[in-house]
Amino acid sequence: MSLFSRLFRAPDPPYEPPETRNWSISDPQIVTLFGGAPSLAGVSVNDRSALGLSAVYRCVSLISGSIASLPLRTVVTNPDGTTQRATSWLDDPAGPDGVTGFEWVEFLMVSLLLHGNAYFFQQRGGALQLLGLQPIPPQCVGVEVKNGRKLYRVQLDNGQTQQFSDREIVHIPGISLDGCTGVSPIQIAKNSLGQAIATERSATRLFQNGLLASAIVTPEDTLTEDEATAVKEALDRKSGGETNAGGISVINRKLKVTPWSIDPEAAQFLESRAFAVDEVSRWFGIPPHLLGQTEKQTSFGAGLSEQNRGYAKYTLEPWTRRIEARLTRLLPEGRKAEFDFRSLVSPDPETEINLLIKQTDAGLLTKAEARAILNRPPLPEPQEQEQNNETQP
Repeated sequence: MSLFSRLFRAPDPPYEPPETRNWSISDPQIVTLFGGAPSLAGVSVNDRSALGLSAVYRCVSLISGSIASLPLRTVVTNPDGTTQRATSWLDDPAGPDGVTGFEWVEFLMVSLLLHGNAYFFQQRGGALQLLGLQPIPPQCVGVEVKNGRKLYRVQLDNGQTQQFSDREIVHIPGISLDGCTGVSPIQIAKNSLGQAIATERSATRLFQNGLLASAIVTPEDTLTEDEATAVKEALDRKSGGETNAGGISVINRKLKVTPWSIDPEAAQFLESRAFAVDEVSRWFGIPPHLLGQTEKQTSFGAGLSEQNRGYAKYTLEPWTRRIEARLTRLLPEGRKAEFDFRSLVSPDPETEINLLIKQTDAGLLTKAEARAILNRPPLPEPQEQEQNNETQP
């Protein structure tokens, strides 16, 4: 029995039987189940077809991986306004038998980026203390509101649907139009993504159907089908392969050879693909240089550093703030969840050391605090006191 089945197995009798519900063909989940909504380009767009685009895959993996790489911590605010780290279930958010912390955050972000919603089942101990949150595939969950409370219909491994309350399910929605569920970025962007998918498929068919021929041979005399085949085989035999490279081929026929090559830019395939990458980067808020588009912008030095800071502030931080607010509600009063961005936006080593020296000289940090920022152990107490006295005016 899988972990997902154990979490949602029916309780011992007597119990309320699972809910049986008739689904409407207009339900968005049914549309997704049968291949996704069609775009104006005539291509059905769903999470898997969208991930087939290299730009979409890179955006999703980049955002989810970047946020999963940030330390997720529980902090307590002291009376003097300072904060310090505390232990909680967030140190191992899926519990000891679940996925790792990195995989947990990565799943959360992939669910938000592709489906607009992330769902977790609250795993509690004998004293009802929260032990962890078990991920639920978002495509297995339906949401409805009754008497002001959310009810969640979860499709189990056995195909049945069971209903849970908002006290059992943790729901983190993305951008919402109704205040209840988030909208899927993939479905909102289906026309742009459908056009990109159609362009990829057209390019594949173009090369598959033989438009890579290097030349056209036009005989002055009419040839039978067998004669035309013999001419082609003779040309291939005398001009093809590495041993014939740079050689001269002589065929005993009156033939006119016209070189033929297709210009991808003239066919607008390169331009269409570049435009698709720009479109995807706008949908996901990714700087184009992180997707390999560096033609019109700097890709080194201070300019790149500032772009990375902008990526952290304007792309990653809105997602992390959304997650932090929801997870903080599951912590005891006075504690909050927090992603640590210092490792992502920290300056280069030389700049960071100079900054720490200035802060230490100004009395903003002690030597021990500065060394802790660099993950260095504190100095012995007499030496620490001596160096601190040297920095005091």
